[in-house]
Amino acid sequence: MTNPIIQTMRKRKSIRRYTDQSPSDEVIESVVRAGQQAPFASQLYSLLLSRDQESIPYDAPLLFTICVDMHKLQLFMAVRNWKVVTNHLFLLLLGIQDASLMAENMVIAAESLGLGSCFLGDTPYRSKKIIKEYELPIGVFPLVQLVMGYPAEDPPPRPRYPLDFVLFEDKYPSFSSEQVEGAMKVMDEGYLAQDYYRNVNYMIPLEGEREETFTFDDYSWTEHISRKWGQWLPSLVELLEQFEACGFRITETQEAG
Repeated sequence: MTNPIIQTMRKRKSIRRYTDQSPSDEVIESVVRAGQQAPFASQLYSLLLSRDQESIPYDAPLLFTICVDMHKLQLFMAVRNWKVVTNHLFLLLLGIQDASLMAENMVIAAESLGLGSCFLGDTPYRSKKIIKEYELPIGVFPLVQLVMGYPAEDPPPRPRYPLDFVLFEDKYPSFSSEQVEGAMKVMDEGYLAQDYYRNVNYMIPLEGEREETFTFDDYSWTEHISRKWGQWLPSLVELLEQFEACGFRITETQEAG
């Protein structure tokens, strides 16, 4: 079963090449308004926009920074003579939900208007830089950035897990080795069929004593994602420092920022 909305969602893909055409203010407002209509817990989000194309990845005309925002909450609570006492970790999780749902609505709205986009997932590790660049107050945490513009490429949608590896009714299953290998095969063969990693000419280098045995003929998604999360960012310290710089104190005790 399908309809135009589902078709728009299912054809979405990350775009990394853009034309020089800039979306109009009317288009931008439509995308943002659609984002605002996403479900929310407490509207714990804000949106930053840059049109400085020279500094935006992939030469896109727009860069949105979607933030978890506790600052505005504190402002109107103060008017009501309240202070935030809820722990910052829970507020951060709620804000992540709010901001993520808004961002997804924006992506789908943009797709429906002929735009493309790409998320920049390393944003939290650049929080201190973003704070300085946008003069963010305490209580605002940059969650993810989103480049957007009119596509100069039309890649196919990337593969996804088979439905039976995602949707579980009544209880979470115990996977057999055949099921795991079957899901891996769907992802890996899908990426290999598109020659994805060869086209982008990127293979994550191995660290330590592991010997490289892959080439672009067999290097695919499950090896790529395993190298990411099997080698990178083992320590929490840097990320906790980024949270702290934004006023989110993820500790057993806290003082409201």
